[in-house]
Amino acid sequence: MSAPLTEAAIHRIREMIASGDLLPGAKLSPEAELAAELGASRNTVREAVRGLVTAGVLDVRRGDGTYVTSLRPELLLEGIGAAAELMQDGYALELVEVRRILEPVATAMAALRIDEATIGELEHCLHRMSAAESEEELVQFDSNFHAVVAGASGNATLASMLNGVSTRTTRSRIWRGIIEEDAKKRTIAQHALILRALTENDPALAEAAATVHVASTQDWLRRMVGIPSQPGLE
Repeated sequence: MSAPLTEAAIHRIREMIASGDLLPGAKLSPEAELAAELGASRNTVREAVRGLVTAGVLDVRRGDGTYVTSLRPELLLEGIGAAAELMQDGYALELVEVRRILEPVATAMAALRIDEATIGELEHCLHRMSAAESEEELVQFDSNFHAVVAGASGNATLASMLNGVSTRTTRSRIWRGIIEEDAKKRTIAQHALILRALTENDPALAEAAATVHVASTQDWLRRMVGIPSQPGLE
């Protein structure tokens, strides 16, 4: 089987979805019919479908058929997190830099859209962070806190991108808590300030608090890998 043929079949199916011939939730033609429509072999179509299933575009339901997924951002952008997990440690700083770009914006948006129930979720996360008995537990609820904030932004695409990038920085946050004195106290204080800004529906304060929080992680990681802090990044 030729990879270019599979790529061509993937491209044709994507075109059918983009043009509206196949809408979210639509069922694809049976394999033999789809192969005839695409002018490809059944093996090529099978490989193309596998690739699009991995990408979150198609869903194979055994005994029923193949369907277009909801095409929600959290499905289509899952690959960001998977790719980030495979990146070597040398790229951790780049991921934190991307997080510094995205997170303050998402937090400012959340300040304008957050509701009382979500505030309650964040208060619970902050409480669990304070009560955490290990760095792993602390980082778990730290990550949950940021995922809730990202979701509260109201922008599913931004939230999916941010969550995908953030997962890869978990290891760095655990190490920071282990080797840096008073890291837990500072982390909780920074999260408390973010929560305060969100509670007060203050986007400027929320953006500033999130920037300070991520910048502190960025500066610590730069020092750990022996890179001096750049002007304006301290």
